[in-house]
Amino acid sequence: MILIVVKMTVRPEFADSWLSLVDDFTRATRAEPGNLFFEWSTSVDEPHTFVLVEGFASREAGDAHVNSAHFKAGLETIAGAVASTPQIISTEAAATGWGEMAELSPAR
Repeated sequence: MILIVVKMTVRPEFADSWLSLVDDFTRATRAEPGNLFFEWSTSVDEPHTFVLVEGFASREAGDAHVNSAHFKAGLETIAGAVASTPQIISTEAAATGWGEMAELSPAR
């Protein structure tokens, strides 16, 4: 699996509308063959910072994502709203998706 984490600080005027702004990009990416997950979160410590966690089944699926029209359109939209260059971690993981955490279960 290709695991990608992107941290984006957006301009304050886009913080409240961020998820709407990236909705088309998010929906198109989630519909791609080989996309395992594409999840947005907000930072609890850094105002106006969003974290994107995405997974692709293979390097080919990730490459297809980067070469898609909606990726290019999404980057153009995002470029107009970010306050700084996003930070990224991209790595190959020996997993096929999410698994249960062995160290923690709900209290009974």
